[in-house]
Amino acid sequence: QHLAYFKKHLPELFGTIELFTGKIKDEKRKEIWQNADIVFSTPQCISNDLKNNLYNLNDISLLVVDECHRCIKNYSYTFIANKYKEQGKNQRILGLTASPGHEKPKIKKILDNMNIEAVEIRTRKSEDVEEYLQDLEFQIEKLDFPAEFMEIRELLKKLFDKKVSELQNRKLLFMPPTKKFLLELQHRIMKAIASGNKNFNLFLGASACAQTIKLQHALELLETQTLSSFQAYMLDLFEQAKQEKSKAVKQLVKQKEFNLAYAKLTDLLAKKIEHPKIQKLKEIMQEEIKNNEKTKIIVFAQFRDTIVKLCKELNSIEGIRARVFVGQAKKGEGKNETGMNQKEQKELIDEFSLGKINVIVSSSIGEEGLDIPETTAVI
Repeated sequence: QHLAYFKKHLPELFGTIELFTGKIKDEKRKEIWQNADIVFSTPQCISNDLKNNLYNLNDISLLVVDECHRCIKNYSYTFIANKYKEQGKNQRILGLTASPGHEKPKIKKILDNMNIEAVEIRTRKSEDVEEYLQDLEFQIEKLDFPAEFMEIRELLKKLFDKKVSELQNRKLLFMPPTKKFLLELQHRIMKAIASGNKNFNLFLGASACAQTIKLQHALELLETQTLSSFQAYMLDLFEQAKQEKSKAVKQLVKQKEFNLAYAKLTDLLAKKIEHPKIQKLKEIMQEEIKNNEKTKIIVFAQFRDTIVKLCKELNSIEGIRARVFVGQAKKGEGKNETGMNQKEQKELIDEFSLGKINVIVSSSIGEEGLDIPETTAVI
């Protein structure tokens, strides 16, 4: 993407521009490095070459790090930045990111790792940016949470509140029961147990905490995702209990509220009832396609199950050619994994550019560093 942009906008640039990928043989990369003026590469490729002493960074006069918020811990960017600080004779580093984060210590760490002294911020209102932007229209669609869903929610919420009270009574939880604090608490409990603390209160707390986290995730799926993804999660919990993978899950699926919630869910799915957001999304899409046959839309969703379901639903609408766009499959995702490698991602973007597909249903991977051309709407 960057290479194509440079060639298009700086055709008279005097200097040779080269692309590095892992597919180019080591010796060839070494030769290209000696002769090129500008090299575009993934950080992994350069960091491996530096580790193998294929070349050094002595003569590099500018190192540009895109998505520089990744320059923390032991990521390849950090390794290259450190090598450049050691080897570069005329050092200059430019870091670019649209998501620097908001925590000062983290931002400071990124700056330290890249030896960066000055920070410049651009917003939509910046003079040197404004002329390149289109006007954005924002529209929020509010939907009522169905009464049948509320019945299921109340059953699970009752269990959730009971487990939260247990954690508070055991003097383990002192913060609001948000996902962040519950995960931190689980980490603390497991760390204490691993370091040899045999306090019975901790073992019971670990079980209550695991159940609370699972209930919270179930509530999130019910409230914000599709009923089918909520069902898949509940079935997975039943399966885990059957295989005796976790005592906490075994306890959870025994609860009468949990089983009643599942029975009500099965009933809704048998009646072909789904989350109201799906119907609303289909209505919006039909309207868009009716108003503009050449429309190109990106739909963002949080979980892969939801993404797959939405894509299937949207493809049932005449004139819509939708595809799933996700990152690489994570380990352990099994036979139903929906991962895409970089080559597949690139092919999909090309098809979107050419109009072969007109809807991308994407996970958060679509937010980072992708040049999505001429999109008419984002949902």
